[in-house]
Amino acid sequence: MKKVLIVDDHPVIRAAVRLVLEGEGFKLIFEASSVREALSILREHEIDLMVLDLSLSDGDGLTLMERIAASDRSCRVVVFTASDPSLFQQRCMHAGAMAYVAKTTDLSQLQKAVHAVKAGYTFFKQLSSGPQDLGQRSEKQRIDELSTRELAVLRYLAQGMTNKAIAERMNLSVKTTSTYTSRLVEKLGVKSKVFLPEFVTRNGLF
Repeated sequence: MKKVLIVDDHPVIRAAVRLVLEGEGFKLIFEASSVREALSILREHEIDLMVLDLSLSDGDGLTLMERIAASDRSCRVVVFTASDPSLFQQRCMHAGAMAYVAKTTDLSQLQKAVHAVKAGYTFFKQLSSGPQDLGQRSEKQRIDELSTRELAVLRYLAQGMTNKAIAERMNLSVKTTSTYTSRLVEKLGVKSKVFLPEFVTRNGLF
């Protein structure tokens, strides 16, 4: 492995990740703060490994992984994010990630993940399957049933973005975005889209 890409919109996080990667022997390290920058670098260079955050200024990491999977490009992905693994780890695995590390853990966990992925192994947290509150479990099941695009729209709505703004961000029509919004209200069992931000916050989807 020669080239690695860090995709995160926080400079301090990128600097910390760079130190970890340098400690693992990487010398050609690229950085991107957005999906657009990441795609540009991926087009220009044969990236071997990508350390990716899920929440980016112009999109989300899950969509980026899906775009990579749908193209001729291929690189190993380590997800390094603040997003709750109980809600996102499985999705990332399905999207092709080889590791998932929460930013709340020690950086040594990221180092272990990078080391494992370099050697061709995966690195995922063992998620608890213990008893949960019935209502909480029900909401998680509803979230698990959302598509990646529906989940992205949900998170944007929770940030206060309008359907028009979301449509522009995701390259969709306003009508399509409105359809997604209506579908989210129905699937998540809330009274209206006004209650979506509360639902997102309650379930740690930011």
